[in-house]
Amino acid sequence: MLTSVELCAGAGGQALGLEEAGFGHRALVEIDKHCCNTLRHNRPKWRVLEEDIRHFKDRAADHAGIDLLAGGLPCPPFSVAGKQLGERDERNLFNDAIDIIDASRPRAVMIENVRGFLDAVFHDYREKLKSQLGKLGYHTDWRLLNASDYGVPQLRPRVVIVAVETARSEYFDWPDPNPHNPPTVGATLQDMMAANGWPGAAAWAAHADEIAPTIVGGSKKHGGPDLGPTRARRAWATLGVEGRTIAPAPPNQDHAGMPRLTVPMVARLQGFPDDWHFTGAKTNAYRQVGNAFPPPVARAVGQQIAKTLRKRVLRAVAG
Repeated sequence: MLTSVELCAGAGGQALGLEEAGFGHRALVEIDKHCCNTLRHNRPKWRVLEEDIRHFKDRAADHAGIDLLAGGLPCPPFSVAGKQLGERDERNLFNDAIDIIDASRPRAVMIENVRGFLDAVFHDYREKLKSQLGKLGYHTDWRLLNASDYGVPQLRPRVVIVAVETARSEYFDWPDPNPHNPPTVGATLQDMMAANGWPGAAAWAAHADEIAPTIVGGSKKHGGPDLGPTRARRAWATLGVEGRTIAPAPPNQDHAGMPRLTVPMVARLQGFPDDWHFTGAKTNAYRQVGNAFPPPVARAVGQQIAKTLRKRVLRAVAG
């Protein structure tokens, strides 16, 4: 089995997708205790390290020779909502990730971030990152991927950065989009909406005939759990969803008006399997889901990385 270490693992979206792609996790580093509880609850055998990656990097050499270093580094430094301070943002952990890559020398690297990373204002920063990785022996590429292209019923554009050892980089190809559109919100959630006997579930599902807007609302600075600012809630309303709050349970038999989503519903819209349980109170659980990287996207990219690494190994053996 291919080996990996994950930085800023969150509640396991990327880790789950990479597991499905054939990677065994040696360690998952995450500072948020609620996310760590979720990881331990769902995968008791995973080695979850509840700490800052800036502390972990002092021991990164212990993992020298891993196949993949993956991570979802903090998004605010490159997000419009985070004022796009980039390298000047104290939350920027790219330099620390470079130090960890230098110490552990994985055969490949996969880092996920927001689409703002590709904005023109960060051109020089992207080139600097490519140069830093180049000096360590990697060829680096990035691409904006829409989760809807990989079966997830929402758009959710995310940047994925992949760096592969230069000698084997020619074998890496980005995953092809699925040949069919993902299911609509209605088709995805009808059974969950009907779970408590709501008679309006079928009619609601027929109306909710598009994919979801990008799920937001995962910020700790944000008050309670909801589906985002006014513009986002308007988009949800066109699908017949009340987005001002998250519901503790599906609508009951007497429900009238637009239904609200529950945390498990939002998790399904993020591409999580139904048996992946988010621990903690509703607000903490929702933030974990809202910040997650959809597992199907991580799986698609991870499968391509795994194919690249295995192909090179087989060629080396054959030679």
